[in-house]
Amino acid sequence: MTDTAETTAETTAQTRWLDADEQRTWRTYLEATQLLARRLSQELDESEHDLSLADYELLVRLSESPDRSLRMSDLADDLVHSRSRLTHAISRLQDRGLVERRACPEDRRGVLAVLTPAGFAALEAAAPLHVTGVRQHLFDQLPREDVEALGRICGRLAEHLR
Repeated sequence: MTDTAETTAETTAQTRWLDADEQRTWRTYLEATQLLARRLSQELDESEHDLSLADYELLVRLSESPDRSLRMSDLADDLVHSRSRLTHAISRLQDRGLVERRACPEDRRGVLAVLTPAGFAALEAAAPLHVTGVRQHLFDQLPREDVEALGRICGRLAEHLR
């Protein structure tokens, strides 16, 4: 056997494979989260708001921050986006007048993403549709104890993955 084949065989032998229940849970989790994200994004896309789910979340993060602005690097971390993906998203939103970029006053190398009044208005207009979708497609489908369990589970996973 070659070194690569031996390493692959050792790795395969040491792998803790998913059992049937774990595999079913994993695939169901992927399907549910992808379907939910797709539905929420479709509802925003198909409305007069013309925002993607990612754009909506970006505007929310800016709206909740002091002065409605965040350093681009912090915003990328908050959204779990690469720097280049965030740069493209900000460029699209900037072209629409929803955000602008400004030099960071504390650090001239830093760049702030700033929510414009038009961006805040777009967010306010889209929020009822989005919240209705989240409620209808997620929270209304679960009993209260499952909502609480989902929050604990997602919190634990996020903490581990950070």
